[in-house]
Amino acid sequence: MNIHEYQAKALLKQFGVAVPEGHPAFSVPDAVESAKQLESAGHKVFVVKAQIHAGGRGKAGGVKVVKSIDEVREKASQILGKVLVTHQTGPEGKEVKRLYIEAGSNIKKEYYLSAVVDRKTKTIVFMASTEGGVEIEEVAIHQPEKIISVTIDPATGIQACHARKLGYALGLKSDTLKKFSKLVFSLYEAFVSKDASQIEINPLVETAEGDIIALDAKINFDDNALHRHDDIKSLRDLDEEEALEIEASKYDLNYIKMDGQIGCMVNGAGLAMATMDIIKLYGSSPANFLDVGGGATREKVTAAFKIILSDSNVKGILVNIFGGIMRCDIIANGIIEAAKEVSLSVPLVVRLEGTNVDLGKEILAKSGLAIIPANDLADAAEKVVKAVNEYASQN
Repeated sequence: MNIHEYQAKALLKQFGVAVPEGHPAFSVPDAVESAKQLESAGHKVFVVKAQIHAGGRGKAGGVKVVKSIDEVREKASQILGKVLVTHQTGPEGKEVKRLYIEAGSNIKKEYYLSAVVDRKTKTIVFMASTEGGVEIEEVAIHQPEKIISVTIDPATGIQACHARKLGYALGLKSDTLKKFSKLVFSLYEAFVSKDASQIEINPLVETAEGDIIALDAKINFDDNALHRHDDIKSLRDLDEEEALEIEASKYDLNYIKMDGQIGCMVNGAGLAMATMDIIKLYGSSPANFLDVGGGATREKVTAAFKIILSDSNVKGILVNIFGGIMRCDIIANGIIEAAKEVSLSVPLVVRLEGTNVDLGKEILAKSGLAIIPANDLADAAEKVVKAVNEYASQN
């Protein structure tokens, strides 16, 4: 789960991370009032920031530095309602429905700092770079030597040596190094306490006054741990999520919309990835990742099927189920029930294997539906790609 910059900064501030003063705004009058509050606190420079779940806002015209209340009103009017297209939004972009009005900072130097989960080593990795304020992916490609990382074992937690190593790599000394080290410890506490999967501060800045502050902040959370954090769940912005993904979450389905034309319904994340890969191998592309899980009910399968068909890009469906906990007859009944509720006009290929597979195949065969059976994964991929191509040529 992602949250907005202003929400991330409010959260980090609770853990002692220094952030510029600022206020969220949902309308132009809100933006003006926020700027007046900052002005009354002694600030003379304001930053009008679009709030969307994507990076690259500045390059897309979503971040403006101004020096008067009138300019805040003008820029807020221009940005609110605007569709920002960045390297992370895709060509469709995202409409700006929220702003963050922030006090300007007297920047001396910009840095990069982040913390992520390394699933391979089961540790938390902090990364830092002197190349702040730019896309870290580009730095990793062209100047990898400018990224320093430290690995922290959750069993022992963060140590002073970790923070010092990062600080020395950034060239920090004396009081500035102490402030940076304190911030690193605060980030680690926030990361662990809130079950984050990523915290990124880009840029982290050193001000002319010698302070270390988070000028931007991005936090992602582990969805599997959200049941422990009602305060985090309350920050969810459904406007920033795909409608079909929101619908899928109501049924505890792991669904991610993609750009292809073959809808996939699979049980198990690994099998789902393999299914998408083999669809690509046979010359087409998946329209989604959808894992119905190991203990799905017939109702859950029906919901999954209907969600796939709600995507107008879907020109064919591949159901690939290995029945372990999930029985093949339940899948078969779910497919039939969904097909009866939704007008099924695209080709449907089903590959079943595992528990009650013969019963599942018998149920599908007697359904009267135009289902294309497959013997194995390669057979299923070949048949669904062929069927989609034929469907496309006829429609």
